[in-house]
Amino acid sequence: MPWIAQICDKVCTMMFEPTREAGLARLNAFTADGASDYGRLRNFDIGPKQPSTVSQLSPWIRHRLVSEQEVLAQILNAHDPAQTVSFVQEVFWRGYFKGWLEQRPSVWEHYLIGLDRARENISADYADAISGRTGIACFDHWCAELVATGYLHNHARMWFASIWIFTLRLPWELGADFLLTHLIDGDPASNTLSWRWVAGLHTKGKTYPATAENIARFTEGRFDPAGQLANIAEPLVEPFDHPLVPLTAPSKRFCDDALLLVTPEDCTPQTFIAGQPRDTLGMMILRPAGLAASFTKGAVEQAGREVTPRQIIEAALQAHVSHVVTAWAPVGPVATILATAKTELAKEGITLHQVRRTYDDLTWPHATAGFFKLKKKIPQILRDLDLGSRSATSHP
Repeated sequence: MPWIAQICDKVCTMMFEPTREAGLARLNAFTADGASDYGRLRNFDIGPKQPSTVSQLSPWIRHRLVSEQEVLAQILNAHDPAQTVSFVQEVFWRGYFKGWLEQRPSVWEHYLIGLDRARENISADYADAISGRTGIACFDHWCAELVATGYLHNHARMWFASIWIFTLRLPWELGADFLLTHLIDGDPASNTLSWRWVAGLHTKGKTYPATAENIARFTEGRFDPAGQLANIAEPLVEPFDHPLVPLTAPSKRFCDDALLLVTPEDCTPQTFIAGQPRDTLGMMILRPAGLAASFTKGAVEQAGREVTPRQIIEAALQAHVSHVVTAWAPVGPVATILATAKTELAKEGITLHQVRRTYDDLTWPHATAGFFKLKKKIPQILRDLDLGSRSATSHP
């Protein structure tokens, strides 16, 4: 499409190679050149052709080619704690969203219901929005940048969602789906709950209004949509509450005499699941589009031969094993597929074990309300992870 070609001509396409080595290289570069300025510059979106003001580690963290614990350890070891407060908290936001959704799975279920309902009434305004034809220059640019690169600066994502909901008056579920489909780092929990936060559904009654002044300031004048944005951002409402449910206990089994299953939720389970697996399988979920699908496929293919859920059963039977072990999959499409696979495996006498990382076990229980509850626990979590000696324990 011409509008994608135009944006590709204007920006340098970001290189996100779906390998652990590439993720570690990006971590090393950020540690050396960007971490100390992160807190001061992270809200500025100065364009894809400029050095990023954020780490851009999210694609690798999303699929756990590089883990949160590894990132925190390196940054805290390399920098004065006072310089790392904002970044450390930003890393924990991802864990907060995952833990929060894990304990309120009905939010994901209602999102899918709302998405199906919204798809039944697709409007011309929606087509214009996803094609970058709204006439709002910043929004149209971000739409094209997203499709062309698979990435958007976090602040741009917030502005995009706010304009979608309050100015274009489009169903938030359609916007959330558009981003989740195209983002290389698209995560069901972070994406869904961020859109709900902007809309006033996550923190009830509190919305995020995109303003021309804010956009002009933090894009350093690249965009100034004065007079084009909604002046009022009334919160969306829903006629029900989402009950808090207990966290499901993970399996403690390791992978001796078992198949090791790699999913897009965690592409390096061998780094924390001990043992010698009989074989390693990579389960593909190709719901995303474009660059997002390519990154996900590449990340999983590194782990082992690609399989479908049915082929997991066939591989287990062929290997004469009665156990398949995998990393825990949080609420989302992978968890849904694993639940079905678990039932089918059980019919063949095969047990599926899901093992959770220590980082999640320490973080998720504190994600029952707002982020502040988890934020207060960050120093203790870092100490429990043996990262506390360099942590910013005295800084809120």
